Amino acid sequence: MPKKAVLYPSLIFALFLGICFVAFPGKMSTATETASSWIKTKTGWLYLIFGVAAFFYAVWLSFGKYGSVRLGEPNERPEFSTPHWVAMMFTAGIGAGLVTWAFGEPIYYIQSPPFGIEPMSTTAYEWAHLYPFIHWGFVPWAFYAVAAVPIAYSLYIVKRPFLRISESCEEVLPETGKPFFKNAIDVLIIMGIIAGTTTSLGIGVPLLSALIAELTGIEDSFLIKMSVLIVWVLIFGTSTVRGLKRGIQKLADLNMILAGFLMAILLVIGPTLFILNMTTNSLGIMLNDFFRIVLWTDPIDQSTFPRDWTIFYWAWWLAFAAFVGLFIARISRGRTIRQVCLGTIIWGSLGTLSYLAIAGGYALHLQFEEILPLTEIMAANEPNGLSVMTAKIAANMPFGKVSLIFFMVLCTVFYATTMDSAAYIAAGVSSEEFDVKQDPSLALRFTWIGILFLMTVGTVLTDNLKIVMDITVIGSLPILPIIVLMCWSLNRQLKRDFGDVKKPPGKRPLKGLYM
Repeated sequence: MPKKAVLYPSLIFALFLGICFVAFPGKMSTATETASSWIKTKTGWLYLIFGVAAFFYAVWLSFGKYGSVRLGEPNERPEFSTPHWVAMMFTAGIGAGLVTWAFGEPIYYIQSPPFGIEPMSTTAYEWAHLYPFIHWGFVPWAFYAVAAVPIAYSLYIVKRPFLRISESCEEVLPETGKPFFKNAIDVLIIMGIIAGTTTSLGIGVPLLSALIAELTGIEDSFLIKMSVLIVWVLIFGTSTVRGLKRGIQKLADLNMILAGFLMAILLVIGPTLFILNMTTNSLGIMLNDFFRIVLWTDPIDQSTFPRDWTIFYWAWWLAFAAFVGLFIARISRGRTIRQVCLGTIIWGSLGTLSYLAIAGGYALHLQFEEILPLTEIMAANEPNGLSVMTAKIAANMPFGKVSLIFFMVLCTVFYATTMDSAAYIAAGVSSEEFDVKQDPSLALRFTWIGILFLMTVGTVLTDNLKIVMDITVIGSLPILPIIVLMCWSLNRQLKRDFGDVKKPPGKRPLKGLYM
């Protein structure tokens, strides 16, 4: 049964925005750019501080006295094996965006590097390879971890039959007007899910369209873009019918195999020594300058780099944090708080950094050795420069068109999995009750598939990468205080339920609740 107080306002607002984007793409582009610019300029510092705070909070949860609290029944085994758990977590949380930005992001940075570094210099190349490690590494994955634990605690220890973030805020909401506040939180969460997923799809549709154009020689067009989107709907519609274990899990496993195989080809047959040297160098810079990078606002020179990149990325991850936190919580039954936090941060970062090290190193090698003029390709094809450039890189990989087709399949499955996971979680949030051993209503899942389709059509019509990025920034702003409420509520519950537990937990008290 749908929860009308959450479903109807969310649908009305999402439909309104979708129709506005389709009917008035120019005006909506201006409005979103203005709102996004204000948020990044006025509150960017807050996003950066919150990122560091989230990382340390996840570390405290992992190594504090509550780290061994099991999110489930005493001695309960995890519902999913670690490989399946990691695959679903990775593909839901990052896979779609990663295949889009891994090749292209370093090329942006060598042209407009941070810290006043000279563009296109050798130092710019070093920092260009390093910066994606920050934007897709430990801090971003900490956003997911600190969102997932309070939700999993609410589901598997408090036993609330709802896959909704508002339930994880229960302890700190005022009694007066509590139902209203809870419904408002869930509506905002769904809007964040829509914003984050629309951003991914709005970037992904032009990418796959450009890959098709590169493979076939057919001129890229709106018709091809819509065909791509319809194919995605069909794929994740089929997966939706099959549910979590037979649908999303299978797509996630396939994603990991395809991505691992592709990166192995690039590393072994591509510029192996260049990639390994760049990766080692980047790890050294990251360890030496980590906090300088993640807290840099450039207050004196006031360059746009922190706002355009780090703050944007933190906003994107925050917009996704609610969705991915809900999804990770759903698949983490039987794991401890320590396993969820460390597993999310370590496995997630290991996957993204490995992919970025190889893909980014390969792209920089093509540019540095003048094998492909990537900066010129990007500039000549704006506003779709990123997509066209990525297609050219894919066509230049070992084995030529075979690798290009392989990369197309990888992108298709990655984005289908992200859409499927988003529709699954949106349906769960808008359900009246939720049995964690079952899937949300099929009708609700297809409803949110339709909304995602409409929103993506609107962003594709604008043909503007920046508007897609702006949507995420706007959608992320209300998520930040909600996550603070979640963590505050979790602390109260842990202190109430396990406040007398010492660290380490001695002789396994409470009959196996700890590991």
